[in-house]
Amino acid sequence: MTPLERLFALERFGIKLGLDNIRTILAELGHPERAWKSIHIGGTNGKGSVAAMVERGLRAGGLRTGRYTSPHLDRIEERVAIDGQAIDRATFEAVTAHVLETADRATAKGALNVPPTFFEVSTAIAFEIFRRANVDVAVVEVGLGGRFDATNVLTPEITAITSIAFDHERHLGHTLSEIAFEKAGIAKPGVPLVIGRLPPEAAARIASVAREVEAPIVDAHATTDRKYPPLTLALAGRHQLENAAVAVAILERWSNTASHLSTDAIVTGLTQCEWPARLEWLRVPPNGELLIDAAHNPAGAAALASYLQDTGSPKLPIVFAAMADKDLRQMIAALAPAAASFIATTVPHARARTADQLAAEIRRMISIPVESADSPVAAVTRALEESRRAVACGSIYMVGPLRARLLEGGATHI
Repeated sequence: MTPLERLFALERFGIKLGLDNIRTILAELGHPERAWKSIHIGGTNGKGSVAAMVERGLRAGGLRTGRYTSPHLDRIEERVAIDGQAIDRATFEAVTAHVLETADRATAKGALNVPPTFFEVSTAIAFEIFRRANVDVAVVEVGLGGRFDATNVLTPEITAITSIAFDHERHLGHTLSEIAFEKAGIAKPGVPLVIGRLPPEAAARIASVAREVEAPIVDAHATTDRKYPPLTLALAGRHQLENAAVAVAILERWSNTASHLSTDAIVTGLTQCEWPARLEWLRVPPNGELLIDAAHNPAGAAALASYLQDTGSPKLPIVFAAMADKDLRQMIAALAPAAASFIATTVPHARARTADQLAAEIRRMISIPVESADSPVAAVTRALEESRRAVACGSIYMVGPLRARLLEGGATHI
């Protein structure tokens, strides 16, 4: 079994929230997470976009950067980037082999009592890659929650919570206050905690946690002491204005406490970052246009629908796939006003709804046409037969590979 096959085999252990395993593995590796400074970003939605903006701004300021995000779109090495570029397969495989060997030794001597999860090992791989690449700073996205997420072994320069909404309730709680408490677990004594615009219930809970650990809160919407020129964000959608405010607050705080960043560098972070599959238009041969978006929860679906409304789009066919643990009713309620029809599809994942199951559920919710297609590519073909323009959204496990297959087949960026 290759190192990558062994890594993916760890997915059978599912999600395990807790820090014992990752602390043990990192200690056995010689604490790679202490070799570089970090910025730790959590939240329900927007944390990947904020990470992309922040990393680009730091890089524009002359720093050597790492970025760790999840899940990946199509290839696992996309989770780990050095200076904005995904790590190469050979390096990822070599470090994976080293981390797995280290975990095996820790298990053999009794230091590791339960098998590590896929995400724990992936996190250790990223941190070791950053050490070997001699990065100055790594921008690290929380995987799930915050308090017991494997990334929460960091002692960062800055933490941030972009947004709070409902997602992963089984692990994080069924109220915004409970979810906020888990997200606020990344707060550290004396480390600035940047917060975006949050529901009052969530903001109050985060403020309470921050007071307990003596983490100073930085409101991303407080007045900045800099003047910025008029600019167009690289990432589309009204919600990116909120994400940009969080990114600016992080970068300004970094400039004040770690190393100086010019206003031009911060502007570059906002206007030249790249974050694929977020309101991304592709031209699909022969003459179709497809909007791809990883709207995988109700808040993401609402943001997508707002973008379509803001741009004056007519109702479009929507190719859609979702995991079984997602709040389908709320997602469809958000998307339905923008939909001419739904083409339900699926992905080969244990948590995925089948295309037929999904179509049947959607039909019970709305009265517009709903059909199913066995594969995302077939669903897109069907949607573009119906209309020159269409949307593909939902689970990133669908959106990412679909995007890659379309680009391989001749699709181009618009």
